[in-house]
Amino acid sequence: MKAGIHPDYHPVVFQDAATGTRFLTRSTATSERTVEWTTSEGTRTYPLIVVDVSSDSHPFWTGSQRHIDSAGQLEKFRRRYG
Repeated sequence: MKAGIHPDYHPVVFQDAATGTRFLTRSTATSERTVEWTTSEGTRTYPLIVVDVSSDSHPFWTGSQRHIDSAGQLEKFRRRYG
C-alpha cells in the first residue's frame, strides 16, 4: 500500500438509533462522541456513531417485511380494465 493516501482505519462503536443495540467494528468514519466499551484487555474509549438502521432494526433482517400479493393485484387490474 502507498503510504499517506489511505484514511485511518480504527475501531468504532456503531449504535442503532431505533433499538439502541451497539456493536464494535472497524471503520474509517470518525465522531466527536465517545463511549466506554469493555474488551478482554479492559475498558476502552471508542468513537460512537449512531445510525438510523442496522441489521437489528431493518425489516428484512427482523422478519417484519411486508409481502405484496402481486397475484391479487393482477386479477384486480384485469377485472377493472380487462
